[in-house]
Amino acid sequence: MAIYLDNAATTKPSEAAIAAMVHCMREVYGNPSSLHRMGLDAQLLMDDARKTIATALGCESGCILFTSGATESSNLALRGAAAAYGKRRPHIVTSAVEHASVHSTMDALEAQGFRITRVLPDANGEFDARAFIDAVTEDTCLVSMMLTENETGRILPVQRAFRTIKKRFPDVITHCDAVQAFMKLPVKVNDLNADLVSISAHKIHGPKGVGALYQRKGVRLLPLVTGGKQEKALRPGTEAMPLIAGFGAAVQEMQSTIAPRYAHAVRMRDYLLEKLAQNPEISINSSPEGTPYIINLSIQGIRSEIMLHFLESKGICVSSGSACSKGAKSHVLSAYGISDDRTDSALRISFSEQTTEEELDALTAAIAQGQCQLIHK
Repeated sequence: MAIYLDNAATTKPSEAAIAAMVHCMREVYGNPSSLHRMGLDAQLLMDDARKTIATALGCESGCILFTSGATESSNLALRGAAAAYGKRRPHIVTSAVEHASVHSTMDALEAQGFRITRVLPDANGEFDARAFIDAVTEDTCLVSMMLTENETGRILPVQRAFRTIKKRFPDVITHCDAVQAFMKLPVKVNDLNADLVSISAHKIHGPKGVGALYQRKGVRLLPLVTGGKQEKALRPGTEAMPLIAGFGAAVQEMQSTIAPRYAHAVRMRDYLLEKLAQNPEISINSSPEGTPYIINLSIQGIRSEIMLHFLESKGICVSSGSACSKGAKSHVLSAYGISDDRTDSALRISFSEQTTEEELDALTAAIAQGQCQLIHK
C-alpha cells in the first residue's frame, strides 16, 4: 500500500524496534527466569526496557508490568481491581466512549453483578469532569476513563476528574487507557492521578503482541491467570523477550521527539481539514480540541465500507473506526449523538510523523473521485 493513514489502528515498526527484536532473538535468547548467564542477560535486557518505559511514564520501574497488549492490560486492571475491591463497593464509573477492551469488560462485570455508570458526553460532544466526579459514591471501587478517545480523537478530562475524585474518595482506584495518548502527549502517571494506566507498543512503532500496565504501589490486583512468579505473579508465563525489547527501543526512540511529532500532526490535521472544507458533502465528527493525530469524517450517501475499499483500490489505507470493532456499528459515535446516517458513512484518518501533504492530497482527490463514481453508480 502506497499511502498508510490508519496509524490509530497500528503503526509501522521502527528500524530501532526491529533491530532490538532481531538482536534479542539472535543473541539474548535465554529465559529471564533462568539462573545462568544467558538468563541473566535476558533479565538485564528486560530491566532496561522496563526502566525506559517507566521513565517515559514518570514512575519507578517496579510499577511496570508487561502484558500481551493494552487489551490484556485493561482487563487485568479492571477485573483485577474489581475482584480486589468490589465485594463491598460494587459500583464502577466509566465513560460511554471507551475502547472495546474497556467497554466489553464493563459489560462482563455488569453481568457479574457490578453496577456500572457510563457517563455520556454533553450536547456539544464534550465531557465535563464534574459528570464523572458527581457519579462517584461511597459504593464506588473503580473509575476508568481513557485519555484520548480512539475513534474521533477527543481528549477526556482525566486529570481534572481523577484529582478531585482521589481527594474526595482516596480509596477509589483510578484507571486510564492511555493507548492513543502515550508518546503523542507527555503522559505522566502522577499528573493523571492514575493508579493504573494501560499502554501498547504497536501504536508507537513497536511490535504487536506486547503492552504494559502501570500499577501504583499499594494498589492490589487479583490475577486473571495463575502460574509462575513472572511479573509479580500477576501476569505469569515466560516473558515475550523480543517483543519487550522492541517495545523498549520504540519508547527510547520516540520519547525525545513528542513535541516535534505533535507539531507535525497539527500541520497535517489543519492541512487536511482545509482541503475537506471544500467538499460540502463531508462532515467532521472530531473536535478541534482533540488530538491532532485523528480525524473522523462522514461522507454523505456512501457507506464506510464501500468508500474504504474504494480508497484501498487506490492504494490508500484508512479505517471505518476502531480496528477492534471489525466493522461493527460504533457505540462511540452513537454516544456522541451522531446520526445513524453519518455513523454508517464514517471514516477515521490517523497520522504519524511520516504522513505528508502529498499523501493527503491523494486522499482528498480519491475521496472526490469515489463520490463521483459511487454515488452515481
